[in-house]
Amino acid sequence: MQSPLFDPSDSSDPICLLERDGRAEYFSHFYKADESDHYFESLMHSLAWEADRINMFGKLVTTARKVAWVGDPQCRYTYSGIEKNPQGWTKELLQIKHQLEEMTGYTYNSCLINLYHNGDEGMGWHSDNEKELDRTTPIASISLGARRKFAFRHKQDKTTVSVFLEHGSLLIMHAPVQDYWHHSLLKTKTVMSPRINLTFRKILART
Repeated sequence: MQSPLFDPSDSSDPICLLERDGRAEYFSHFYKADESDHYFESLMHSLAWEADRINMFGKLVTTARKVAWVGDPQCRYTYSGIEKNPQGWTKELLQIKHQLEEMTGYTYNSCLINLYHNGDEGMGWHSDNEKELDRTTPIASISLGARRKFAFRHKQDKTTVSVFLEHGSLLIMHAPVQDYWHHSLLKTKTVMSPRINLTFRKILART
């Protein structure tokens, strides 16, 4: 079942995207334009970007999309069967982290950052439900750069909810969203410029 597409220009912040089986809130202008530009340029040049490797149908695939995993030293993270060891926090990422913590009331110890060079690069349907994640802490996702279409799809009845993620926007996914919904960054031929996405998470200490 298809739900309406949310266009942030039609509503004031925040927009409640999901109202059942978890909650997702969208803030179209978490950062002003000049702040968003500053963070985009800084992160583009200050991180050690790497090609992502994922297991797809039993084969190890290298993606065009680049990634950086940043966090506290103990925050090792396994995604698609590949263990990632964190880079250290940059000054800008610590600034963003502290602002998110003050705004949400939760603490974060890690951030997965994706660099999409253009609209040909996206992310297929998935849930952020890796065993290392603290399931009580919402995932806070910041978008910088190109405006891209993002969608949720319910795992049972296939209802979809879509939104355009703006430059400087914030999406907060509260539990149990990951249990009931998949999400995806949709590919498009109309976007030629890059986008950086930061997903702040809380990783549980390994025992």
